[in-house]
Amino acid sequence: MTTAPSIARRSWLLPTLAGYQRGWLGRDIVAGVSAGAVVVPQAMAYATIANLPVEVGLYTAIVPMLVYALLGGSRAMSVSATSTIATLTATTLVSVGVVANSDQIPRDLVTLTLLVGAILFVARLLRLGSLVEIINRPTLLGIQVGVGATVAVGQLPKLLGETTAPTGEGFVRSINAVIAAVPQANPWTALLSVCSIAALFLFKRFLPRVPGPLIVVVAGILLVAFGGAREAGVELIAPVGQAFPLPVLPSFAHVFQLIPGALAIAVMAFLETAAVARGIRDLDDPRIDSNRELFAIGVANLVGGWFQALPAAGGFSQSAVNKAAGARSQLAAIVTVVLALLIGLFLGPVISLLPQATLAALVFVAVFGLIDVKDLALLWRISKRDFTIAAVVTVIGLTAGLLAAVAVGVLFTLVLVLAAMNKPRIHAEAAADGHMAVTLLGPLYTANVLATEQAVLDAADAAAQVATLHELTLDCSTLQDISITVILAFRDLDRELAGRGVRLRVRGLPSAAREIAAQTPWFQGLEADGRVV
Repeated sequence: MTTAPSIARRSWLLPTLAGYQRGWLGRDIVAGVSAGAVVVPQAMAYATIANLPVEVGLYTAIVPMLVYALLGGSRAMSVSATSTIATLTATTLVSVGVVANSDQIPRDLVTLTLLVGAILFVARLLRLGSLVEIINRPTLLGIQVGVGATVAVGQLPKLLGETTAPTGEGFVRSINAVIAAVPQANPWTALLSVCSIAALFLFKRFLPRVPGPLIVVVAGILLVAFGGAREAGVELIAPVGQAFPLPVLPSFAHVFQLIPGALAIAVMAFLETAAVARGIRDLDDPRIDSNRELFAIGVANLVGGWFQALPAAGGFSQSAVNKAAGARSQLAAIVTVVLALLIGLFLGPVISLLPQATLAALVFVAVFGLIDVKDLALLWRISKRDFTIAAVVTVIGLTAGLLAAVAVGVLFTLVLVLAAMNKPRIHAEAAADGHMAVTLLGPLYTANVLATEQAVLDAADAAAQVATLHELTLDCSTLQDISITVILAFRDLDRELAGRGVRLRVRGLPSAAREIAAQTPWFQGLEADGRVV
C-alpha cells in the first residue's frame, strides 16, 4: 500500500514536484492547456463583476497562480479568480465608494488584494489554519446561495445589452437594474445570451471534458468579426491592449475602510482553497496541510496585489478540469500561466472583439452552480436548525449585503462551536454498593466547567434517589491540561458532595495536570486523605 509522503519531508519550494516522474510531463502539459481554456475566459469574466477591465482577470490567472504553483501543496489545484471572491471584491469596492472605470484599474484594488494577503499571512504565522476551517456547511451554503443569486441577477442587464453590471451594489439594486433594462433590451444581444448560456449548460452536462467556455468565447468573437453582431448593436467589452502584469503602488486613501471586506474575502479565500484542495486530492497524494495552504494562498495574494490582480483562491471548476485532464503536479498550473501570458501579449486585439454578453453568460452559468438546491433539501430533511442557519445567512446576503452575510455566518459558527463545546460531556455509572463512577468525556475549561460540575451533581442526586450513595469516583484521564478555574470547580464539587454525605475520589489525572493541581492546598489534602488514585 502506498502511503502519502510526510508534509515535513517536502521542500517549501515546488513541493508538488517532489518525486516527479518523467511520464507525468505530457499529462501536466495537456492539463495545463485544458485548464487554461477554462481559467482565462472565466477570470476575464469574473473581473467584469466589479466593472474592472478584463486585464485584471488575466493578471489574476498569471501572478497568483504562478506563486501558488511554487508554494502550494495541492497537486492539481488551480488558483485564480473565483465567483465568490470576485463578488465580495465588487461589494467591498462599492461599499467604500470606489467605482472602477471601464478602462482603468483602481489602485484601491491593489490595496485590497494586499490586505487579503497580509491577513492570510498573519493567520499562517499564528497557525490558524484549522481554526478558520470551523465554519460549518450550512453557513457556507447560505453564503454561496447569496453570492450565486446576487451575481446571477447582476449579470442580467448585460445579458440584455446594458453596459454595466450592478452586482457590487447588492441584490435589491440588481433587481431594479434588471427592471430598468428590460424596455431597452437589444433582441440580438438577448438571443446571443440565451444561446451562450444554453451551450455552456449543454457542454457542462453532456461534454464535461470539452472546454465549453473557450468554445463559447471563440464563437462570440467570430460572430462579431464575421457575423455582423456589432452592426446589430451587440455591445463589446472595453478594448484590450497588451496585457502584461506590471507592478503598481497601492492607494492608502481607503485602507481602513477596506479592512472589513478584506477580512471577509480572506476567510472565504482560504475556505474555498482548503475545500478544493481536499476535494480533488487522490489517496496517494500528499495530505493537505491547512497552514501550508494558508502560507501559499497568502503569499499568492501578497505578490498578486502588486500586479493588480483580484484576490485569488482555489477555484473548483478549473481545478476539476485540471484534475480530469490528468494533472500530476503544479507544473500544469505553470503551463496555464504561460498560456495566459501569451494571450495577454498577443491576442489583445482579438479579445477586444468579445461581446460583453458572452462574458456575462460565462459568469451566469458559473455562479448558477452555487445555488445548491440538493444540499438545501438535504439540510431540510436532516436538520431544520442547519437549514434555518443557511436560510438566514442567505437572506442577510440578499438584503444587507454579502459582507454582512459572511460576518453573520462566522458569528453563527462561533456560537454553535461554543455551544457544542460548552455542553457537559460525562458518563455516569451507579453501582449497587453505594459507589458511583463518573467519567469526563472531554476537556474542561472556563466556559464548560460549571455546567459539568452541575451535571455531576445531578447524576449523583439521581443515583441517590435509587439507592444510598457513599462515594463518587471522578475519572479525569481526559484532562491533559488543567487551570485554576477547573481546580476550584473540583474543590466546590468536593464540598457539595460532602454536604450530601458523598466522598469524592479523583482517578486517572494525567501527570502534567496533576503537577499543577498538586500546588493547591485542596488537592494536597485530597492526596493526603488517599482520595487520588
